[in-house]
Amino acid sequence: MLATATERQGFAGGMRASMRGATGPLIGLIVLCLFLTFASDKFLSIRNFLNVLDQITVLGIMAVGMTMVILIGGIDLAVGSVMALAMMVLGYLNVVAGVPMWIAIPLALLVASLNGLIAGLLITRFNVPAFIATLAMMSIARGLANMITDGQQIIGFPAWFNTMAIVRFGGFLTLTVAVMLGVFIAGLLYQRYRHGGRVLYAIGGNAEVARLAGINVQRATVLVYVVCSFLAGLSGMVLAARLDSVQPSSGVSYELDAIAAVVIGGTSLSGGTGGIGGTIIGVLIIGILRNGLNLLSVSPFMQQVIIGGVIVLAVTAETYRKRK
Repeated sequence: MLATATERQGFAGGMRASMRGATGPLIGLIVLCLFLTFASDKFLSIRNFLNVLDQITVLGIMAVGMTMVILIGGIDLAVGSVMALAMMVLGYLNVVAGVPMWIAIPLALLVASLNGLIAGLLITRFNVPAFIATLAMMSIARGLANMITDGQQIIGFPAWFNTMAIVRFGGFLTLTVAVMLGVFIAGLLYQRYRHGGRVLYAIGGNAEVARLAGINVQRATVLVYVVCSFLAGLSGMVLAARLDSVQPSSGVSYELDAIAAVVIGGTSLSGGTGGIGGTIIGVLIIGILRNGLNLLSVSPFMQQVIIGGVIVLAVTAETYRKRK
């Protein structure tokens, strides 16, 4: 009974904090859309909106896993490299070894998940700080991705694989966007209704208290890192479909984009507050901001400066909110 009460308190507090944290980003998203509507006559169109959805699929899927990690007070710097590793495993198995895609994709996702399992065990069993453990896995995964083909890209996937990211069924959604939306819905439902979702807030609020209340903190932590790596691998499958090729240099700095989306969405880096709903808003802000800046012909270098400024504003807003 004590564990249940503690989990409910952590969940209730976490959900209230999630709603408060997402209010500011939501207002910012609306203001951004209004500004771009007047700044560019190409922004407010169905075609452009669908382009934005296509462009955020990889980041959106990855950011859901990162949200869960940050909710428990952790961090995962390896997701970009894990994505590249999963892509190279997929390419090698299917194109080089001739393994059917229905077998190659699950095996690639399994390899990605194993990276999360190792990182989670390093953190929980050997007390390695999450930053160091995932930094090490980032280097290992990137090295393995390059070793598979000696740094060369792989092309030659089945034609249907690329059409998943091109053909809009019903004239609206591609299959890759549908995958992202499915991950969003599953993440929201898990966070809101499942026992494991409630546990994330309890651990992020105070891991020791959660442990004393009967929650298996180590098992939950390992599971979170496995899920995060699995979703990084899934985002790699989506990117491979979009590019119709794989290369070991893929995913560079994606971990930073995922963390940025989570932070912009109102999830606290210290854990315990925030949620996937806010992360979705953060992903949309980054996607729409980049899309709008491209429409306004802003240079890629200036875009990096602007997005960095948005991250600073988001963190500053979180710090101010905590002081109130």
